[in-house]
Amino acid sequence: MAAVWRPRALARLAPAPVALAVVAALVILALCVAPGGASAAPTSPQAGSPTVHQLLRSRELWATIDICNAPDQPNTVGIRGSMPGDGKTADKMYMEFGLEYIDAVNQWAPLPSSSSGWVLVGSGSGARQGGWSFTLKPPNSRGKFTLRGTVTFRWMRGGTRQLARTTLPTTSGRKVLAGADPAGFSAGRCEL
Repeated sequence: MAAVWRPRALARLAPAPVALAVVAALVILALCVAPGGASAAPTSPQAGSPTVHQLLRSRELWATIDICNAPDQPNTVGIRGSMPGDGKTADKMYMEFGLEYIDAVNQWAPLPSSSSGWVLVGSGSGARQGGWSFTLKPPNSRGKFTLRGTVTFRWMRGGTRQLARTTLPTTSGRKVLAGADPAGFSAGRCEL
């Protein structure tokens, strides 16, 4: 299969109202209890940053298929990823999207020419979603192909220092903020 790819919309996750209320309550409590008032509270976003382990175990870290041969996008597989930020605006987050197929020995294998390359999805200030679509030209043979997506996530500091990196296959049941066709679609595999 020959693949043609195109980038899709990026989205920033909005904090939940309950989380904002909890954070506000904790800030007020810290100001009231801490000796010296506000100066005793952390003064930089780095102070409460998650560890690498927390980033890699976050519920905000996932990959899904959000387009699978939709009527208005035939032979197209869309992949969306979500990754948590580390709280540091200067850090950058990247995703690389790819496709795999089930080969003759029933193993997942990379689909040739199906890599997006590294895509900058934003700063480390907060969680982000990004997506990429692959339009495939199926071979002349009859039959269906089972595909899944992969997303490799990378957190970088200063453009040269890699803080963390991991790769996940696509799974279903994810909350896609943009680009799904039909709206809200989320799957682990796609048959073409």
